[in-house]
Amino acid sequence: MTRAATADQDAQPAPPAAGTAGTAGTAGTAETAGTADAAVLLDLHRRMVRIRVFETEAGRLMEAGTLPGFLHLYVGQEAVAAGAISTLRDEDQITSTHRGHGHAVAKGADFARMFAELFGRVDGYCHGRGGSMHINDLSIGMLGANGIVGAGIPIAVGAAFAGAYRSDGTVAMAFFGDGASNIGTFHEAANLAAVLHLPVVLVCENNGYAEFTPQARHMLLTDVADRAAAYGMPSEICDGMDAVAVRAATLRAVQRARAGGGPTMVEAKTYRYYDHQGVKGLRIQYRTQEEIDAWKERDAIKLLERGATAAGTVAPERFEEIWAQTRTEVAAAIAFAEASPEPDPADIARDVYSE
Repeated sequence: MTRAATADQDAQPAPPAAGTAGTAGTAGTAETAGTADAAVLLDLHRRMVRIRVFETEAGRLMEAGTLPGFLHLYVGQEAVAAGAISTLRDEDQITSTHRGHGHAVAKGADFARMFAELFGRVDGYCHGRGGSMHINDLSIGMLGANGIVGAGIPIAVGAAFAGAYRSDGTVAMAFFGDGASNIGTFHEAANLAAVLHLPVVLVCENNGYAEFTPQARHMLLTDVADRAAAYGMPSEICDGMDAVAVRAATLRAVQRARAGGGPTMVEAKTYRYYDHQGVKGLRIQYRTQEEIDAWKERDAIKLLERGATAAGTVAPERFEEIWAQTRTEVAAAIAFAEASPEPDPADIARDVYSE
């Protein structure tokens, strides 16, 4: 019987020990938070802190009943968005998921316009019409978050096709979860990307759960990255709680795509601290507090801070400055959003059809 077929149906995801995340078809790297360049570490730290503070404040506002609609928080997975997107250029394009704030922030989205969208106000990215799950900004290559599971993958493949057709040297990157790899669009898009040799990187953020269902209960695979081989596509597995490791894995994939080597799948083993939706969620008991606490022991931001300061690469004061500056920016963005007007009901048909 194969390894996949003997998966424990009641098994819960366990945090990877430092340095244990393996690779599938690609050589690993020895770079860590203690050996990486200071500029790289500060960039990764800034992206992660910006995501963490934004999401924490958004969660607080939702729990207070201030924000309308749904809110899927990215807290815990910051290393994936930060590490992967740090390898891209401004003109490169990404597609996101319903848990998409982290990707937008890491790509350079504006706090004020993001919060305005969450508040449903006219100064938001979608003029208050999209809400949390549909933030996009084409000017920074953010093709949009998406409320439909797996829907962003073929969009990224389409963007990669356009880039290849124009020969403009751009790369597209699709983010999706372990559950989305069961969806037909993943398989169709992966096959097309491989057949057409497109410059796209498929980043699976495997947080162990498809909403409330453990991975072992919805697929007989330990590693989602194994699915790439069915399409003749190389893949790599990395520690999704280590921003430097994510950056190293995705950088190899991006460089390969940009050089004409075609698509790569990267699986980042990560974890979300909060429930599927919101902070308190639906109070469904599908995880133990012990499991959550074990993953928090390897918090991505703390790992980077500890490693960099222990190596003497970055002074602790630099990290403290980033935290303070980010909190100030988020406070100002929330004030901007609260002061932004609500949409006029008379404009309800605006942007539904082209002029």
